Amino acid sequence: MDVILNRAEKSDINTIGEMQVKAFSGLLKKYQNYDISPATESFEKVIRKSEQPWTTYYFIEVNGKKVGAVRIIDKKDGSRKRISPIWIMSEYRDNGYAQTAMMEIEKLYGSDYWCLDTILQEKENLYLFEKLGYHQTGKVEYIKDGMDIEFYEKN
Repeated sequence: MDVILNRAEKSDINTIGEMQVKAFSGLLKKYQNYDISPATESFEKVIRKSEQPWTTYYFIEVNGKKVGAVRIIDKKDGSRKRISPIWIMSEYRDNGYAQTAMMEIEKLYGSDYWCLDTILQEKENLYLFEKLGYHQTGKVEYIKDGMDIEFYEKN
């Protein structure tokens, strides 16, 4: 399995936005949270994020197919690097692509001083991040009944 990260160009941002909406639609349906779901993020907001000098989007590709994407935030100012968000399209999940993509990210950016957050109730996500060396910070943000955000750091 060759998982590669392919840096998204400005011309790819609409594709990133479309993929993000589709990838997170299941979680939106499950949790019904329209305020913070990446599935409800406007294309304009995705474009604004992509224009930030500290943001880089990558496609996660396997055998030439775009199976997901990730946004890396690296301000290069001593603050933690951030993954926000990472996703694998539903038809490609459960193949280890997210784990491999995160290892590739660390090859590019280094393996230390990261942060991310995820839905506490999504146990597969918690397992993945902890398996990759992330630890819970103790900060949990209540969103609504049955949905909390768990914050993680690495090193």
